[in-house]
Amino acid sequence: MPQRLGQSPHRKYRNQPVTVDGYKFASKAEARRYGELRLLEFAGHIINLELQPKFVFEFQGVRIGSYKADFRYLLPHSPTPIVEDVKSPASKTQAYELRKKMMKAFHGIEIREVT
Repeated sequence: MPQRLGQSPHRKYRNQPVTVDGYKFASKAEARRYGELRLLEFAGHIINLELQPKFVFEFQGVRIGSYKADFRYLLPHSPTPIVEDVKSPASKTQAYELRKKMMKAFHGIEIREVT
């Protein structure tokens, strides 16, 4: 349906996109978490902060799908990556829950959910 003049587009999860440091975030909560992680990185509590890392699900050479997380980073003395996704109750869909399980099964990674 076309948007009327002066109306903002309807958003599925009522989120408001925000741009910070030249990066476009899907919500204010995601932008806030980015600010927190940047401070933690600056203080040396985390390293190698990545935004929207993509993970592919492949089995026997067949691509099944993919998942794009909000953030991935490391703790200074740990080789295990931490993958975070900023979630509201409305955005915890069946599709997300399936991808969360696939992340564990295919990559051995538990997604850390942040509200």
